[in-house]
Amino acid sequence: MTNLDTSDTTEESGPGGYAAARLLLLQEKERPGPPRRAALARLTDDWLAGLFAAAAPPRGTALVAVGGYGRAELSPRSDLDLLLLHDGTADKAAVAALADRIWYPVWDLGLALDHSVRTPAEARATAGEDLKAHLGLLDARTVAGDAGLVAALRTTVLADWRNQAPRRLPELDALCRERAERAGELQYLLEPDLKEARGGLRDAQVLRAVAASWLADAPREGLDVARRRLLDARDALHLATGRATDRLALQEQDAVATGLGLLDADTLLREVYEAARTISYATDVTWREVNRVLKARSARPRLRTLLGRGGGGAKPPVERTPLAEGVVEMDGEAVLARGARPERDPVLPLRAAAAAAQSALPISPHAVRRLAAAAKPLPVPWPAEAREELVTLLGAGEATVPVWEALEAEGIVTRLLPDWERVRCRPQRNPVHTWTVDRHLVETAVRASSLTRRVGRPDLLLVAALLHDIGKGWPGDHSVAGETIARDLAARIGFDRTDTAVIATAVRHHLLLVETATRRDLDDPATVQSVATAVGTLGTLELLHALTEADALATGPAAWSSWRASLVADLVKRVAGVLAGAPLPDPEAAAPSAEQERLAIEALRTGEPVLALRTEPVVAESEGTEPEGPEPVGVELLIALPDQPGVLPAVAGVLALHRLTVRAADLRAVDLPSGLGSGSGSVLVLDWRVAAEYGSLPEAARLRADLVRALEGSLDIPARLAEREAAYPRRRGLAAPPPRVTVAAADSRLATVIEVRAQDAPGLLHRIGRALEGATVRVRSAHVSTLGANAVDTLYVTRPDGSLLPDEEAIDLARALEEALR
Repeated sequence: MTNLDTSDTTEESGPGGYAAARLLLLQEKERPGPPRRAALARLTDDWLAGLFAAAAPPRGTALVAVGGYGRAELSPRSDLDLLLLHDGTADKAAVAALADRIWYPVWDLGLALDHSVRTPAEARATAGEDLKAHLGLLDARTVAGDAGLVAALRTTVLADWRNQAPRRLPELDALCRERAERAGELQYLLEPDLKEARGGLRDAQVLRAVAASWLADAPREGLDVARRRLLDARDALHLATGRATDRLALQEQDAVATGLGLLDADTLLREVYEAARTISYATDVTWREVNRVLKARSARPRLRTLLGRGGGGAKPPVERTPLAEGVVEMDGEAVLARGARPERDPVLPLRAAAAAAQSALPISPHAVRRLAAAAKPLPVPWPAEAREELVTLLGAGEATVPVWEALEAEGIVTRLLPDWERVRCRPQRNPVHTWTVDRHLVETAVRASSLTRRVGRPDLLLVAALLHDIGKGWPGDHSVAGETIARDLAARIGFDRTDTAVIATAVRHHLLLVETATRRDLDDPATVQSVATAVGTLGTLELLHALTEADALATGPAAWSSWRASLVADLVKRVAGVLAGAPLPDPEAAAPSAEQERLAIEALRTGEPVLALRTEPVVAESEGTEPEGPEPVGVELLIALPDQPGVLPAVAGVLALHRLTVRAADLRAVDLPSGLGSGSGSVLVLDWRVAAEYGSLPEAARLRADLVRALEGSLDIPARLAEREAAYPRRRGLAAPPPRVTVAAADSRLATVIEVRAQDAPGLLHRIGRALEGATVRVRSAHVSTLGANAVDTLYVTRPDGSLLPDEEAIDLARALEEALR
């Protein structure tokens, strides 16, 4: 079960020894959690006390547990933090011999040990220099020896901590911020560090230390439960891995969930996130109070001087600035006014939250607690004022987040929006996502707040942003489920039927624009017409455009780019034309561009490939930002060559060898009339959009030379790609799911649409092209979309004569392609 095998230890590992008793204790199923941690600490105390007594310790010595062991919180693989304390009267050699008689048996059992030997004066001096050592000594506990010596040290160390709090707490705050920057926020990480990440066990310990300073105290409700939940998860992690690890890796989560008796890994993460959120919120509130108290203390002497008082005197009146009806600002927080009556004012929670966010103020935890306990429930549907205050709260930008978190901490959000409970702290296992579902929804509203000038109905945009993923708490397609939930919630919030329908449509189709723009052929009239039919009106299209950008920006850096923005903007422009009554252009009637025709003539004249590279700087429209300059979103690579088999895999393979990422590819045959160039005939023109994986772009001449070799058969692309993979292997985590190939229902009259979903890897399009070589199909265009490690490649294919594939033939092609890619 674990790595706690003790077969090669000393006499303590016998049937009645510590090692055997420890192993039996860890194998017990009946008392997990705090009872087992306390029992393990008692067992360890007894063993160490025995070692201490057997060593005939000199007078004035004591063995002291500090840190987590001092709190009697031993996890299966926890370090033993021990201090051998002596009063300085004993012979140094005797103290050293005593230390050896204790340390070596611990090491012999393979237990991690953090140890030191000090006098009280030395321990105090070390604490004064080392903040972590000082924190550990706050939990000092006698294991064996002179208890009076330990009690005196504890009293002194605690007094020092309280006296030095104005200096040491800012230092501790900076240390916590640095650690959070390094380890991230536990409540949003897919593989969190249960101890070091923000909201983890280290922060829970810090809250205890701040409380011990008497300068401020953390909100107590739920804090002990949250801390215990993280400790339980760490215990189960230690038992599952047999290692002293605090990182909850993906491959361990199922085993940890089983060890805790939970349904699955998602349930485990949700419980861990909830605990971390409680600790994080308490941390924010506590440090805010610490800073307020320290600021007040530093200002008091200056104020006495200004008032001409040497000391004493009446305190100056606290300034209270009105923010809204029943809400005032006091000491840098939004608090309830003296005359506020939450039991008579059901809109007060939303009004207070909106006022705080609009003023970029935190809302007082005492105010939120009072609102949660006393506020009268809102009627359904909400009155207009409540709806307007919600929109005001969502439109406050970044300041919305801490206020929303305060409302969530006291259960107010779930009371206002009951369906919120299903998405609260819900993990998203797609690594593209930065946040849990609920925080992603709030972040989307924050992003949408900067885009409100682009839409005619900012209120609908903000509410749709808050609700767009609300269906992720239900089985099935979250967009479909979300449409129904959003319709109910919009009506609850007080929107009329028309507005409710718009919000529901936006939720149902919030992925429509980006998925269509990146995975479909925008020159195909069926693509544009299908989007226009789904959207219905120009106002809804405008709303969806802004929601698409806000959603992607709130997802993570991999979800949005100028390239995606330009594709979505192009699609929106085309759909807007259709909704305005403009006719759809016929792609078959479109003549090749002058550049394409020039390259085609040159290819026909020479009988060899002709290439041209052109950088396309495009800047995505973004409200409220000043771009520093045009951002290159890709390079247009035009290739013309006489029509022949194997073009797609050859070109895709050469691009992969040169570390170029393919974003889109359009293939068309250009029939040149007689009299052009040296003859006439059919030339294949490929219009590719590519980007360098890293570094600069290769020269067109090198690409052309490798392409000629690939088409001739002298360049073995699969072998070259395999060599590169062997030389620079990519690290692999969990096994990726197998590829899936389907026939998409695109209603295209130009081609049959095949969709390939697979793990992204160099040369994927090359492998797809090779797999298609055996099929009697012609690839008209390819559209590549990549999010994180997942690629979705959409291929528009026809028969050689340009006709669509019959249904059975298309299904057979998809199956063959899927089998070839496995």
